[in-house]
Amino acid sequence: MDGIVLADILKVSLTLFTVIDVIGVLPLLIDISRNTGVIHPEKASFTSLIIMLLALFLGEKFLFFLGVTKNSFAVAGGIILFILAMEMVLGRNIIKQGKMSQKTTAVVPVAFPLISGAGTITTILTLKSQFNHFEISVGILVNVILVYLVLRYLNVIEGKISESTIMVMRKMFGVILLAISVGMITKNLKLNI
Repeated sequence: MDGIVLADILKVSLTLFTVIDVIGVLPLLIDISRNTGVIHPEKASFTSLIIMLLALFLGEKFLFFLGVTKNSFAVAGGIILFILAMEMVLGRNIIKQGKMSQKTTAVVPVAFPLISGAGTITTILTLKSQFNHFEISVGILVNVILVYLVLRYLNVIEGKISESTIMVMRKMFGVILLAISVGMITKNLKLNI
């Protein structure tokens, strides 16, 4: 029994790790850190944890209350990811941002939509059909701890990576993020029709 629970927790954790893709958005996080000065790892991680747990326990009810389908929510998340990916690939800011305070940066765009965005929330809602709340909650906690560690040591990680490597990673992960976003949009548009 314990082996089964542990295997399920591992499956949930790996699934969420792939969707959150904190390593893939590393170039974007470094960019945000450079533009705003600092990302508060505790606040970003805690906010992400709350968003993911709310999605787990109240997500379907909230979307139903708003009259929004999971597919529509995923399409909206895909569009946001598409815009972020285009910024990464083109090296341009498509969305003009006013001066962001360091307090808001931890929440937008770090906690939402990068870490606990539509893709993560949709994944959590989907995992509920296969796993119980305990297994998903532990998987969420494992990923939030990993996200915290990456955010906490972002400056150290950045110091170990050269400028050209960051640029290559940014373009490469931008294309991957672009493909993921297009996949999310097309798959969920088909399901919505």
